[in-house]
Amino acid sequence: MSRKDLTPNPVDDVPPAPAPPPDPQRQPPPPPQPSQTWNAPPVVWRPAPPEPEDPAADDATDLPGSSGEHLLQTTYGSRDRAERFYRDQMCEALNDEMVEFVRRMEMAFVATADAKGEADCSLRCGPPGFIQVLDRDHIAYPEYRGNGVMASLGNICENPHIGIMLIDFVRDRIGLHINGRAMIVDDDEMRAEFDGIPEDVERGRTPERWVLVEVDEAYIHCRKHIPRMLHADSDQAWGTDDVKRKGGDYFDVRKARKARKAASRERVPAFQSRVNGS
Repeated sequence: MSRKDLTPNPVDDVPPAPAPPPDPQRQPPPPPQPSQTWNAPPVVWRPAPPEPEDPAADDATDLPGSSGEHLLQTTYGSRDRAERFYRDQMCEALNDEMVEFVRRMEMAFVATADAKGEADCSLRCGPPGFIQVLDRDHIAYPEYRGNGVMASLGNICENPHIGIMLIDFVRDRIGLHINGRAMIVDDDEMRAEFDGIPEDVERGRTPERWVLVEVDEAYIHCRKHIPRMLHADSDQAWGTDDVKRKGGDYFDVRKARKARKAASRERVPAFQSRVNGS
């Protein structure tokens, strides 16, 4: 019978060293909040797909619209309706009725995009006639002092294509699309080039520059989804630089950012004081 080896195993039989007692003066920092640990996933932009083959390219008639329009018209079975609309309603310049319509409009929605296709839509307002009809092929609207961002004008610098939407919500409930190419013209150059530009300061505002648009196409926007609205008197602070009268921080963006910044400043000293034992 063999003798049992009673030699201690240096690995298995040596008891582990006891853990050091916790330091009452040193507490771990509080667990981070989800908003501190979550990071937005990276944005991966897909490359622009190639322009689809235009199913209408072989037609004898050069149809308005894009290859994408024509492709979806064929896919969804609306090509006959679309061609009827092109034939009956699309114009390459403003007609008399469109000229009259533009001259009585008080607002316009202006769509632009930069060279990458990043889009922006902005609102422009003024008294009837603030959009100047220079001739059937050209219109212009004034640019006043704003927030300094220059979103629309910046896009036009990179990409001249522009879409303007005019809607009559009050009288006839109808809309007009004007698509074309735009350029930026300083106010003094605009007045030297074109007669009839209003000299009066409108509602306390003087144009700094103008957007001159060469019309490529104009067409109707039907009334079936346009709500009826009424004119109402209001104490509008036209041209004001008063932050509150302009709307201030209506959506609480600045307020929320200030609160997050203040909370961040408060967390750092509290953690340091616990580490230092004070």
